[in-house]
This record gives sequence, structure tokens and C-alpha cells, in this order.
Amino acid sequence: MKKILVVDDSALMRRVLCDIINSDERFEVADRARDGLEALELLRQKTYDAVVLDVNMPRMNGLQLLNELRKSRISARIMMASTDTREGAQTTLDALELGALDFVHKPDNALDCRGEDFRKMFLRTLAVVADSRMPVFESRQQQKQVREITQKVTEIARKHTADLTGRKIVAIASSTGGPKSLQSVIPRLPAALKAPVLVVQHMPKGFTASMAERLDSLSEIRVKEAAEGEELQDGTVYISMGGSHMNVKCTPAGKTVIHYTDEPSREGVKPCANYMYESLRDCGYDEAVCVVMTGMGADGTEGIRNLKAKKKVHVIAQDQETSIVYGMPRSVAKAGLADQIVPLEQIAQEIILNVGVK
Repeated sequence: MKKILVVDDSALMRRVLCDIINSDERFEVADRARDGLEALELLRQKTYDAVVLDVNMPRMNGLQLLNELRKSRISARIMMASTDTREGAQTTLDALELGALDFVHKPDNALDCRGEDFRKMFLRTLAVVADSRMPVFESRQQQKQVREITQKVTEIARKHTADLTGRKIVAIASSTGGPKSLQSVIPRLPAALKAPVLVVQHMPKGFTASMAERLDSLSEIRVKEAAEGEELQDGTVYISMGGSHMNVKCTPAGKTVIHYTDEPSREGVKPCANYMYESLRDCGYDEAVCVVMTGMGADGTEGIRNLKAKKKVHVIAQDQETSIVYGMPRSVAKAGLADQIVPLEQIAQEIILNVGVK
């Protein structure tokens, strides 16, 4: 049975969340804390399978606790309870950067948490977090070394780009652990990348715009939330809007543009990477470089298999050791679709070497 720590300043919310957790035979609430300070003391003494962490609390809030855990190098599998607002989205992204693995939308009213929809979503997310790899903190020296390697790879790619033929497009799929992992990939891509980059990250509407803005501020390459009808350009990363399925289509004038559709969830997610990959079958690009990163489930596998039947495809899968959740990349590898299986810190350089730079 998984041991859970619940951290929330509201006694009623703590009771409701604890009732939900204890109602599932897989979990047991081991401890409760009213704020970050109480939680920090507990986490210094004990290890839990997962921590459910509120954001706004007195004395020490959720972000401050994550900072303290990082400074003290205390690893914990943390699920944030977040509100669905723009401010909430930015705070949630801060939390994911600081080591939280996933988040749920927590209604402002504790009574609204008693609904079956919230209960299912909460327990599903908690199960993924509790089974995730424990987060590892990357040192500044490691970050510097990776950046230096990326610069060298870009220089090598520039010398050999003439050897790469045909128009190429990059398509990335990620889920749990993705927002933080994308920060180890997108900021390491050069502005001169000779391909557009599509990204499907499983996230609700409102969060993807904030994530795109944040990645853009960290990156040399341009990053934006993809807009309906927008023409794809090399050296730009297009992040799928949450709550809709992102596809590409060719216009009668021969342009390749973004097109959103509103089919039901597929693989339990919306946006779904399978739709993105399948839409590339009829696009004007000669080759697709498909990257499948950390995440639960099998999104990406069926789409890539269907894409491979019609187009030249090179598939890069993240390895097990660096994946927070080794579900999506394992599914692609198990299906025999992966051309390369590489650690997270090598994904950017493999993209650069496969598509080239201007």
C-alpha cells in the first residue's frame, strides 16, 4: 500500500482529500501537514510514496517548500493541487520546474471535490505520481556541460547539413514529467534549426499558453502556442493548445498549416499525439523526426505506426533511466518503432543532427 503525505492549510480540504485517498485500497494517508514547514520536517524524517501539496498556505507555501527540498536535496514525488486560472497555470509551471511531477485542478470549494469526476482524476494522477521515478536534481555544472555539447553539435550539424536532403519536420509527444523535461530539450535547439517543431504535451487549456511563453523566454529558438491556420516555419516550436487535437494540413496553395479538431479524447488525453502524427501522412514534408518522451500510457505508438506506412520517419525515444514515467517511450520501443533510444540530455542534439541547421 502506497504511503501518502497530504499538505493543505484547510482542515476541511485535508479531510476531503484524505477520504478520497483512503477510499482506494492502493493508498493510505500516512501523515497530514497544515503548511510547508510542517511538511518539511516530516520529509526530513520520513519517505513517502507521494506527497499531495497545496500551493497557497501560511508560513511556507507549496513553492517555498519545493525550493527548500531542492536546496536540501530531499527528493519526493510531489503532486500539486492547483486552481485553473492563468495565475494558477504560472504557479503550476513554477512548481513543475522545481520538481513537482504532476498536478490536479482543485476546486476552490472543498465540497466540489467530493464529485466522482474529481475523485477519478485525482486518484488516476496520484497513481501515476506514486509510481514515477524519483526526481533527480541536475547541477548547474551538468547544465553548463550539456549546453556546451549542444553548441558543438550545432557547429558539426552546420558543416554537414548539405548531406541532409529533403524537407523535414519534428514532432514531439510528452506527458507526465514533460513540462520539466521539455526544458532540457527546447532551449537547446538553435534558432537556425532547419525544420519546424510540433509539440503535444498532455495539459489542459490555459496551461499550454503559459508553458509556451516560459519556454520561449528560455530559448534561442522561437516557441509559441500554435494558432489555427498558422503556417509552419522552420526554427519555430509550435505547442498544441490544451483541450483540442493539433493536426497539420496542406492548403490548396501548398502551404502546411495548423488545424485543430474537436474529436473525443483518444488514449484518454486531449490533445493526443496520435492525431498529430497521423496528420503528417499527407503533409508536404519528406521526412518526420518523431520524438516520444516521458509519459504514462501509449500515446504516440499508433500514430507513428500509421505514419510510417506512408512516410519516411525517424523515431527517437527517451530512455527508461531519464523518463519520469517510462510508459509512452517504452510503448514505442516495444513496438519496434524506435530508431534511437537516448537519455533526455541527448534528445536535442539528435534532433539537430537529424534535421540540420541553416
